[in-house]
Amino acid sequence: MDTTWIKMYDEAIKILGKRDISKFVEAGSVSCAIISENNKIYTGICMDTACSIGMCAERAAISRMIIDNQNTIKRLLCISDRDKFLLPCGVCRELIMQLSKNNENMEIILSNNPLKTITLKELLPNWWGNYRN
Repeated sequence: MDTTWIKMYDEAIKILGKRDISKFVEAGSVSCAIISENNKIYTGICMDTACSIGMCAERAAISRMIIDNQNTIKRLLCISDRDKFLLPCGVCRELIMQLSKNNENMEIILSNNPLKTITLKELLPNWWGNYRN
């Protein structure tokens, strides 16, 4: 893994950890680190609720990135524990594609030993937005 992936992993690990917020909400069982076009790392954790109105860690990290007026993601790393990398869900994939056409080329880590990545374009090869006038 190159130093950028290691930094992203370290930032995601720092915030990973389940937190009981209330009897209806828990957070932190998934964490995410993204690096944007400005080479800044943004992190987020998931929030799970009793009635399914929670938020993914990816969207939490994206919200932080948007505050800095960034919309292009170069890399994304999402983990549920030290040994498990996750792919963004369909809602997160769609949001990321709508943020910037350039996001189709972002790398998403699948494993670190050996290093395997996939692009968003590979996950959404026929994205509907490419066919819209």
